[in-house]
Amino acid sequence: MKLSEIANILNAEIMTGQTIEEISEINIHTACGSDLMSDVLAFVKDRVILLTGLVNPQVVRTAEMMDISAICFVRGKKPDESIISLAKECGLVLIATDYPLYVACGKLYASGLVC
Repeated sequence: MKLSEIANILNAEIMTGQTIEEISEINIHTACGSDLMSDVLAFVKDRVILLTGLVNPQVVRTAEMMDISAICFVRGKKPDESIISLAKECGLVLIATDYPLYVACGKLYASGLVC
């Protein structure tokens, strides 16, 4: 699934400055929903989007270490400028949705994105 499709499904705002056309080139194969970075380290797969309510630099560092393609912040949480800058340095796309984690994961699963 294209990251642009995910952003549309979740009514998400792109936080790192790319356009919807720019993120349409990014393929996502799976999703991981977690606020525990230890679970992300243990269970993440290739070409994944991480959905989380945790908004701190450790999320970006974990994503960088695990080659995660994008991070979606849930529950209306938005990263501050330092986190956005760090994500840009790491080549990560950040998006944000108002949906809670459970609903966001369910919408993506119902649209064909597997875990």
